[in-house]
Amino acid sequence: MSTKVNEGIFKNLKYDMPASVIVFLVAVPLCLGIALASGAPLFSGIIAGIVGGIVVGALSGSQLGVSGPAAGLAVIVLTAIQELGAFEIFLLAVVIGGVFQTVLGFAKAGIIGYYFPSSVIKGMLSGIGIIIILKQIPHAFGYDKDYEGSLSFAQPDGHNTFSELFYMFEAINPGAVVITVLSMFILILWERPFMKKIKLFKMVQGPLVVVTLGIFLNLIFQNIDSLSLNANQIVAIPVADSISGFFQLFTFPDFSQIGNSGVWITGITIAVVASLETLLCLEATDKLDPFKRVTPANQELKAQGIGNILSGLVGGLPITQVIVRSSTNIQSGGRTKMSAILHGVVLLGCAMAIPKILNLIPLASLAAILFIVGYKLAKPVLFKQMYGLGKTHFVPFMVTILGIVFTDLLTGIGIGMAVAIFFVLYNNYKKPFLFESDKHLKDGIMRLELAEDVTFINKASIQRTLARIPDGTNVVIDASKTINIDQDVVEIIEEFKISALHRNINFKMIDRKTRGVKNQRKEVEHAISNNLIPKGGEIDVV
Repeated sequence: MSTKVNEGIFKNLKYDMPASVIVFLVAVPLCLGIALASGAPLFSGIIAGIVGGIVVGALSGSQLGVSGPAAGLAVIVLTAIQELGAFEIFLLAVVIGGVFQTVLGFAKAGIIGYYFPSSVIKGMLSGIGIIIILKQIPHAFGYDKDYEGSLSFAQPDGHNTFSELFYMFEAINPGAVVITVLSMFILILWERPFMKKIKLFKMVQGPLVVVTLGIFLNLIFQNIDSLSLNANQIVAIPVADSISGFFQLFTFPDFSQIGNSGVWITGITIAVVASLETLLCLEATDKLDPFKRVTPANQELKAQGIGNILSGLVGGLPITQVIVRSSTNIQSGGRTKMSAILHGVVLLGCAMAIPKILNLIPLASLAAILFIVGYKLAKPVLFKQMYGLGKTHFVPFMVTILGIVFTDLLTGIGIGMAVAIFFVLYNNYKKPFLFESDKHLKDGIMRLELAEDVTFINKASIQRTLARIPDGTNVVIDASKTINIDQDVVEIIEEFKISALHRNINFKMIDRKTRGVKNQRKEVEHAISNNLIPKGGEIDVV
């Protein structure tokens, strides 16, 4: 793999520019759909997409993450606008949320993102991949009751993800089906190895060809009644009569409501939910990154906070990093943050200059593009790999997928996390000490070698094991490698020591001279910052 990715964002433009166009095409209907579901002006979604691309993209440390309005906040936004009484008042809450989010970044709250298990993150990616496919099937057939970008099982139209697949047969549009089939053919053909060897097809992305074809077919079908597309089957950006009219689409917050407690509660809610969703997407995007770069989470929170402040000030929806756009960016060949920034620039330019052309893009063309994105997120080979890792990884993986499909993103991840934590606790309960019969039964002595960390979770297991040791046994409990031991466990060992006197058990305890260790992460950071790490030579792996 090329290492040019490390040479600067401008030196990867040949990869980032085509990717930015594809991300832009996917982002447009998502921005509009989420704004519609949020009960906000349609243009507020476009503003959020522009700010998420240009501002957050520039400030973020994420090389491949793309930010914009998120479906996970749609219900919160819809409820808040209704309760606060005006969109302008809600915008003040977005600004406050951005300030609070920036504070979280400086408070180093980004570390929360590192505590999500790999099985849950991979389950999240696969679950979103499946949801993308299921949600786009109706759009591919021309049935567009649910908004673009929806990720929830229960839908605003009264149906759910699966019932929608049944009702779509009542409203199939032949024109949309033709566009979908031809688009899928082109996208699959573009993925073939022999196509990638042709220089022209390497320069021109398949999704761009699909969108161009979709616009062309839409214009042709307008004159054929049986194939013509309805208004809700194409992109619909608000169109301004002039440049001055374009800027009139922006809205500003009502600062007179700064003392409204409801505004502050909404702002803090937005900050917490947006931060959590961003951190989850950040972890997922880093796992998809072919160069395996690690994004500084605290910097991301600061960038998102500043983005939300600006978005609220000019009339935009709340912003988070979004996995659909981020994964589209990665799969389209993006290499640096320039692809996210350029997608925002293109979104701004097209919204100002050519909204009428954008409003010719069929949603069926975009559905075909998202089918490929969804498939790549939920490839069958990943399920096989996770199954091979055993139930400790496979069960949380599958539970996360099912949770996301049958509830929503954050709820599904919460369920997956609960199952993953259960397995951690269960495994910790089972393994409070090391015991190998051929090694720890020498000379008639039973040796129990305690783990590095022995907590109250291990209490029941250790107590049961000590109670079952036969009378008259020689027992050694080796805690020489134990760093931390809970007082609950210490008390159990002390009680066993007294009990051993009455059971004719010869008991010996090998203790660690010192308890606890220094903060090793800070020790390493200190060594790095002060150039204390030697160049070359042998190192001890701990």
